[in-house]
Amino acid sequence: MKKAINIVLAALMMFAIGACAGKKSQVGSTADKSATEKTVKIGNQIWMSENLNDASKGGKCYENKPENCKKYGRLYTWKEATKACPKGWHLPSNEEWQTLVDFAGGNEIAGKKLKAKIGWEEGNGTDEYGFSALPGGFCTPDGSFLIVGGLGFWWSATELSTVSAYGWDMYYVNSGVNENYNGKSYLLSVRCVKD
Repeated sequence: MKKAINIVLAALMMFAIGACAGKKSQVGSTADKSATEKTVKIGNQIWMSENLNDASKGGKCYENKPENCKKYGRLYTWKEATKACPKGWHLPSNEEWQTLVDFAGGNEIAGKKLKAKIGWEEGNGTDEYGFSALPGGFCTPDGSFLIVGGLGFWWSATELSTVSAYGWDMYYVNSGVNENYNGKSYLLSVRCVKD
């Protein structure tokens, strides 16, 4: 089942060519500083407890609707994501993501514990640590917005190649957290971890 889901996601994410990131949406807050105040300590790490929503760092609201930025945060290209976290914070590496996932019980069950209690089409979580993961969907390079309500996909600072980087996802149909990768021009959610 997990392989089938990953194949479907990979197919959806690889079908488009273009420049979704070429034109930046300016809807939403110009600098949502509240994200830096909403934090949670999980194990030895301190994470923001909501997705980043800072229009001054670029990105887009899902379907360019400000209410989606307010609920899910903004979606950023990888280049934007690497510069989006405020001072004292940074985009987490794969190793930092894996540390979080391991603390929450491992890749097969961590999603259930990290997902918000409400906000998912199905498969809401228990939010045991206050991470409150929400399914913000993603944007393809051609400007197509997909799977809000069903998929949360966050950038990692770890590169795969000059054109792609890793991300971590949670999907509504299972309790897992998966390492995945995308072209750097896709727009995904951002969570910051404290330096």
